[in-house]
Amino acid sequence: MSLPFLNQYIRTVWQPRRGLAIAEACIIGLVAAFSAVCLKFGSGWLGTWRVQGSQVLPAWLFLPAVGLGFGFLAGLLVQRLAPEASGSGIPHVKASLANVPVKLSWRVAIVKLLSAMITLASGITLGRQGPTVQVGAALAAGMSRWVPTSPDHRRQMIAAGAGAGLAAAFNAPIAGVLFVVEELLQDLSGLTLGTAIIASFIGGVVSRLLGGRSLLLNLELTQSSSSFSIIEIPFYLVLGVLAGLLAALFNRGLIESIKTYRRLHVSLPLRVALAGFISGIVVAFLPPAFRDNTGLREFVIAGQANAPIAAIAFLAQFLLTLVAFGSGAPGGLFAPSLILGSCLGYIVGIVEFQLLGLASPTTYALAGMGAFFSAVSKVPITAIVIVFEMTTDFNLVLPLMIGSVTSYLVADKLMTGSLYTKLLHLSGINLENVPPVEGAFTKLTAKDVMQRRVETLDAEMSVEEVVQAFSRSHHRGFPVVEQGKLVGIVTQTDLLKIRDRNLAKDTPLREIMTPQPVTVTPTHNLSNVLYLLDRHQISRLPVVEGQRIIGIITRADIIRAEADSLNCHTREHGPQPEPSYVVYQTRSPSIGRGRLLVPVANPETAATLLQMAAAIARDRHYEIECLQVILVSRQKSPAETPVRTAKSRRLLRNAEVLGKKWKIPVHTQIRVTHDIAHAILETIKERHIDLILMGWKGSTSTPGRIFGDVVDTVIRQATCEMVLVKLGKTPESIINHQRPFLTHLFPIPPLSHAPSHYLPIAPSPHLPLPPPQFNSWLVPMAGGPNARAAIKLLPALVTLGNDPKIRLTRVFKPSESEPDMKILEEAIRILVRRQKSSSTVVAAPVQADSVTEGVINLVNTEHYDVVVLGASREGMLQQAIKGNIPEAIASGVDSTVILVRGAINN
Repeated sequence: MSLPFLNQYIRTVWQPRRGLAIAEACIIGLVAAFSAVCLKFGSGWLGTWRVQGSQVLPAWLFLPAVGLGFGFLAGLLVQRLAPEASGSGIPHVKASLANVPVKLSWRVAIVKLLSAMITLASGITLGRQGPTVQVGAALAAGMSRWVPTSPDHRRQMIAAGAGAGLAAAFNAPIAGVLFVVEELLQDLSGLTLGTAIIASFIGGVVSRLLGGRSLLLNLELTQSSSSFSIIEIPFYLVLGVLAGLLAALFNRGLIESIKTYRRLHVSLPLRVALAGFISGIVVAFLPPAFRDNTGLREFVIAGQANAPIAAIAFLAQFLLTLVAFGSGAPGGLFAPSLILGSCLGYIVGIVEFQLLGLASPTTYALAGMGAFFSAVSKVPITAIVIVFEMTTDFNLVLPLMIGSVTSYLVADKLMTGSLYTKLLHLSGINLENVPPVEGAFTKLTAKDVMQRRVETLDAEMSVEEVVQAFSRSHHRGFPVVEQGKLVGIVTQTDLLKIRDRNLAKDTPLREIMTPQPVTVTPTHNLSNVLYLLDRHQISRLPVVEGQRIIGIITRADIIRAEADSLNCHTREHGPQPEPSYVVYQTRSPSIGRGRLLVPVANPETAATLLQMAAAIARDRHYEIECLQVILVSRQKSPAETPVRTAKSRRLLRNAEVLGKKWKIPVHTQIRVTHDIAHAILETIKERHIDLILMGWKGSTSTPGRIFGDVVDTVIRQATCEMVLVKLGKTPESIINHQRPFLTHLFPIPPLSHAPSHYLPIAPSPHLPLPPPQFNSWLVPMAGGPNARAAIKLLPALVTLGNDPKIRLTRVFKPSESEPDMKILEEAIRILVRRQKSSSTVVAAPVQADSVTEGVINLVNTEHYDVVVLGASREGMLQQAIKGNIPEAIASGVDSTVILVRGAINN
């Protein structure tokens, strides 16, 4: 497998899908867990070295020196390599998820990990949980750049990474999910919630296992059980009020600290070094338990502290966190909030014990952790769940809820809004002014703006034909199809391969095309489409449904759609016809590469048309869509008019029986409408029809029409490939021979609502006509893409005959010395490559004054069963519009006439 092909294959396989999103979430959970464990053990090892060093050397000298040196190193690392890694990192993640261009990458993750490790080792009173959230989000963002994901998918993965980081830091998977929903993304969609749950679960479990712990979550804090009684509710309310008041003061202090550092006009390394130096001096004169933040929290919760020690711990942590966080040091607020809450709760618990003697201060310390955390971060549900997951003590649930909700309400009353949003505002990012994601790029889908008229090239075309196609068109690229399936794309750049490789003119297109192109589905919104166009630096994207190409989108289409949205402009003007109404439908498995529509209204011709449709469907692996149309008065609404569908359903059921016999999926539907052509066009659009096969009586009595009202409208507006069939007359002997079989197959009288011009051959009052003979075929060739379309249909259609013989002919005038045989020779080559039956193919020109005269004389002289006309863009199609060749030939011969018109191209 070549490298370009492998690259294209990876791009295709890794397009956003639910299964791959889940797999990516699993990987993100693992990576976030590894990073959290590295940060935990790295900072723990360095922190242990610092604590042990302070016991050997003078603490008043050693701790400030370590704080100064490590602080400067951490700040220098962030300033030089990734300025986005400063602070807690959660505001950066929140901004990125709000579509603010904030950088999250592998570099940010690595720098954040190393700098946070050094910062925590310096003795600065910040936590590792906030950095872990940013590390997880940055790793997920870096991973999403490896695959062609959409912006929405990338945001979901970043949120999953953030949740996994928090879950790994606290060993609390549920809290990780809730933090994503409550603070970061605020999205409860199935995929977002599912990926966040998976990533958080894996992050929490793997982190616990790698950390040397078991999966018993209550080993995190304490083995003792808490207690709670109704009498204590007022004290928990007091705890919540105090936590809310002090948390609001704490948040304001953080903002003022940041402003104060900025007024100093010093670099980040110096600011962090200063914070580390101050923290080292203060901690040196405090009890030894204060030199380890995690140890201090466990010291308070375990009940080993008294009220004065807890008060000193609260005051020291409060001030030192303000000093540290304002400097921009890479560290978070989760751990300081938990320590402050535990100290505050411990103090309230001691007071309660002195007054009532009911509960232990440990219970209040744990409830205080949730209350203070809730008030600082404004995430009450996450706060409750974090503490509960770390203790798994159900007795704590009600105290946690009372304290956390009360503190949240008090803090939000004093200082409205999220702390992280205010920190972003200090950095010049106002999330309220960020344009909403729900614009034209998310409301409009690829189906809304795609071009449905797609000009494609066949993979079997020669490179010479490809060059000619480019020369005749203004397009710079074409999708390449094979049997209706998108297999590649060819651009002007690919044409250079012809010269570079010295390829022969008859080299097939598949040798130079780009295989496995990047595609989108009809449901992709425009933001996803634009993301893929920019990511792969391409100018067009095929729109596919399953394996079928149903449209194409270019950059110009997106610009036009956005301009229409800004101008509040719609492209539909004037009164629109009332839509048809589907009153009955059946569906078979959608396993085909395309769909072939057969409007059936006349039981006389339905069997033959369905046989033709089946031959084409088998050859191209298509599904068949059978349509019955019921006309109602224009004074009545199609959706409200009662109609009788028994006869129509009987006819469609017979089509389903034939489909099972032929092993071809057959879908059916009955539409009620004011206009048959409009109902057919609606079906083509809604069902993404690739080819329509219609009956045609060969002439029309309607003035100004070529084929009739219905057929003229459909052939003019339908973008798909089209086949018109005028069935020939059948000898009486064949009628008598096949009458019993056909009576059993279609025992239905003609439908009274079918107009005479809709399908060929007037209804018979007796029995359906048997199918004509399809043994000898005449194919007049005039060149052009529609002639090629007719040739491609022949291998399928000739299977309807027993011993088919095909004659390709070209009409040339007597004034021409000799006919040009190139077109016929090329047609024979195509037939030889494609035909699946042992049919005889000959090419012979005929001389006549006109195409009509030559073909009619040839048919009447040699009695051909079928005449296949492939209308060309330059010749026969123009004449067909004027009403010459098809109608003249159809009315001049008794044979079956098939008119093939390729898909309408741009």
